[in-house]
Amino acid sequence: MSSPGTVYLVGAGPGDPGLITARGAELLGRADVVFYDALVSKELLSLAPPGAELIYGGKRAKDHAIPQEQMNQLLVEKAREGKRVVRLKGGDPYVFGRGGEEAQELADAGVPFEVVPGISSAIGAANYAGIPITHREHCSAFTVFTGHEDPAKPESALDLQWLASVPGTKVILMGVERIRALSEGLIAKGQAASTPVAMVRWGTTARQQTLVGTLGTIADEVERTGFSAPAVTVIGDVVALRDRLNWFERRPLFGQRVVVTRTREQASQASRQFRDLGAEVLEIPTIRIQPPDRREDLVDALLGLNGYDWLVFTSPNGVTAFFDAFFKSFKDLRDLGGCRLAAVGPATAARLKELHLQVDLMPEEYVSAKIAAAFQKEHDLENLNVLLLRAQVAQPDLPRELMGLGAIVDDVACYKTVPETGDINGCVAQFEKEGADWITFSSASTVENFHARFDLPQRLKRWPGLRLASIGPETTKAIEALGLKPDAVAKQHNIDGLVKAVLDSVGAAPKKAVEAP
Repeated sequence: MSSPGTVYLVGAGPGDPGLITARGAELLGRADVVFYDALVSKELLSLAPPGAELIYGGKRAKDHAIPQEQMNQLLVEKAREGKRVVRLKGGDPYVFGRGGEEAQELADAGVPFEVVPGISSAIGAANYAGIPITHREHCSAFTVFTGHEDPAKPESALDLQWLASVPGTKVILMGVERIRALSEGLIAKGQAASTPVAMVRWGTTARQQTLVGTLGTIADEVERTGFSAPAVTVIGDVVALRDRLNWFERRPLFGQRVVVTRTREQASQASRQFRDLGAEVLEIPTIRIQPPDRREDLVDALLGLNGYDWLVFTSPNGVTAFFDAFFKSFKDLRDLGGCRLAAVGPATAARLKELHLQVDLMPEEYVSAKIAAAFQKEHDLENLNVLLLRAQVAQPDLPRELMGLGAIVDDVACYKTVPETGDINGCVAQFEKEGADWITFSSASTVENFHARFDLPQRLKRWPGLRLASIGPETTKAIEALGLKPDAVAKQHNIDGLVKAVLDSVGAAPKKAVEAP
């Protein structure tokens, strides 16, 4: 019998995937099995290894995919199979997360376990709504209690008399459905009806909504606006600081849902920038990079490297694919020989510079069609040997134009793009259910593959507010080939330019915070 694995009860934080701890992210990256709850950001699942088993555990009020008793047993069974199990829980495992019950079950079964604390929504949601839980001028203590007790208990364990009298901030978790009974109970026991109250829904995410009132009015506001769970309720004078400290809801892309269609490996740069501006990001890669069908062409090019005067790269993917193959054949970068390097765009140039290689030519406009003009302006290509390294399927114009300048061109595919059909992070399901505000395209192939998977014109009919952003002319052509027009086009044809195009279109002025659904 194999030795038991370990179960890690990991707090995922309140919703923002960036709030998971370094230890939690590390364990996710080594997990064999991941059990995750409804309020866990699906983006965190992409941190798990590609072969990890992902199991949805539910755990919202009416969404229990796996009953708690069965969950406890599954954790034990998977660990006894010798697997490394991550139990990913919203907030902190031990703050009304039933983590204590799961830890007890593991201890009784003799299964090794570790608990990794997480940021509780009691603190995180209030923070992102501009509310400090404590403040020297207002309070020096806070109390957290649940508004959703075990329904099997004969009576409530909440002492409203004590809660009404205790000083400081009060935070109610899972109390939306009982807010009238709780607020009226606190008032009846002596808490002032004028006490400020804020309810924060989907806290720390781009869907965050904040409803403000007083203890005497908040239940009516909930009914009037249709405010619903999941939400955290903050009661106390610190709520009055929200107007001045509301940093999160004032970010320029707050409330916008942006689809990023780059390859999974490349998505992080765009995703990070959009998140920093307040957007909710759905990473839906449309392409994967694979070796070309005719690998022998690249092998032949590598064997004849010393015969080339120029190497021309049109994308970062081309740089990565070429040098992956290069270092399988050569051990020393000096084996590249004396050829000079041309690159289309700063991202391609940056990838070469990571290898400490100097870029000798880059067109002012970051499109392949302009590189021939750059050569014509600065370098004589007559009778020079040029190795053009790019995707297997690419426009024929560039090699034709280079040959028109007198060059001897070998057009070699060092990679190919294939459609991405997986949904490792749940973003495809979310997009199909709820739509988005923006879809960003970083190449013609992302447009073509996204359309093949989703039927882009039909999606625009279904969600008329959905807008398209293009990184540059070639990508725009692919959008227009579908009978559509981009709503934003990057002036600088890179990720920074794409993000700026969306930002400029939305409007960079601070947005008014959302006060109700």
